[in-house]
Amino acid sequence: MHNNEIKVVIFDLDGTLIDAYQAVDDSVNHVMQILGLPRVGKKQIVRSVGWGERHLLRQFIPPDKVKRGIWLYRRHHLKSLQRHSRLLPGAKRLLNYLKKRDYLLAVASNRADRFSRMVAKNLGIFSFFDCVLCRDKVKRPKPYPDILLGILKKFKIPPESALYVGDMTIDIEAGHKAGVKTIVVPTGSSSRLELKRLRPFRIVNRIYDVKAVLEQMHKK
Repeated sequence: MHNNEIKVVIFDLDGTLIDAYQAVDDSVNHVMQILGLPRVGKKQIVRSVGWGERHLLRQFIPPDKVKRGIWLYRRHHLKSLQRHSRLLPGAKRLLNYLKKRDYLLAVASNRADRFSRMVAKNLGIFSFFDCVLCRDKVKRPKPYPDILLGILKKFKIPPESALYVGDMTIDIEAGHKAGVKTIVVPTGSSSRLELKRLRPFRIVNRIYDVKAVLEQMHKK
């Protein structure tokens, strides 16, 4: 039986459970090519993801071309995600572990709903989740707490009964605002130092280390 306090574990997707950076890189540079704009380096793209596609494209495209850029990006990205996304090491193993111990599992993503569901299905993890809530289904995306609060409301549980796992500073900010303990992994677009500055509940090296954190919490 698992810890009585934590009943639901909520996950960010990109940089936390999955690596889709190559897919994003391909789609962004597809748009740049069509619009006759210079190619963007992968490092720059990685540092710009996490706030949604509109914010991402605004970094590289003139304001008058953003609307067309988003349309081009979305059309290309469905195929790109299928081709280039992969699970991060230990992700599926952790989900299996949590499910066997009767934790409720959820996704809280700043990706659009259809892309989040598609990539989760494609990588064989969609069936693990009891709830998937994304930026286009709430009023405000992360770093606002709306997605996390929406999940808590669905499960009818207080913030102290949830654990949130992410990879970015905006995940920590959203967790703090929602009153949810937040664990972060430095496998996404925020550096360890950036994550540390915001004082999350815990920083772990790999996603599977979340298991050890939950076991420690259970012993207390």
